[in-house]
Amino acid sequence: MRWGMLVDLRKCVGCHACTVACQNINGLGFDEKWTKVLRVGPIGQFPNLSGYFMPVPCMHCEDAPCVEGCPTGASYKREDGIVLVDEDKCLGCKFCMVVCPYGVRTFNEKKGIVEKCIMCYERLEKGEPTRCTETCQLKARYCGDLDDPNSEISIMIGRYNAKPLHAELGTKPAVYYIIP
Repeated sequence: MRWGMLVDLRKCVGCHACTVACQNINGLGFDEKWTKVLRVGPIGQFPNLSGYFMPVPCMHCEDAPCVEGCPTGASYKREDGIVLVDEDKCLGCKFCMVVCPYGVRTFNEKKGIVEKCIMCYERLEKGEPTRCTETCQLKARYCGDLDDPNSEISIMIGRYNAKPLHAELGTKPAVYYIIP
């Protein structure tokens, strides 16, 4: 079992519901975002321009530079592929923020530690969807077992030729995108 996420960028309208849902369930402040929604574009030549929105959470990489680079072992990867930060071990050195090629980690000034998307692991363990997946009204987000070829997420990745962000970096992200 290896958890992964799929975001269908053809459906995402940039409403930020995923960001707000994440902030709500994790008790984050307005300025703290574990899922950023980027605007991509304009693409094309005038007058035929287009663009899309791209939610960017932690990629929960199989070969996670943040895990390898953490001097205290606070950043670690679970057996199911979810990358977490142990608050008790984190010194707040921010080295994991420096080595993350996706820029998805945040520093919590109050706690003095680094935080990030936890892929709602507690919800997944109870058989519930991630909060961002559950909140997306346009069904642009999916979460499931990447190791199961019959899972909805695996079928969709194959059917739509979904790709991870910056696969060329060799981190083997667990978040895939269907590109418009």
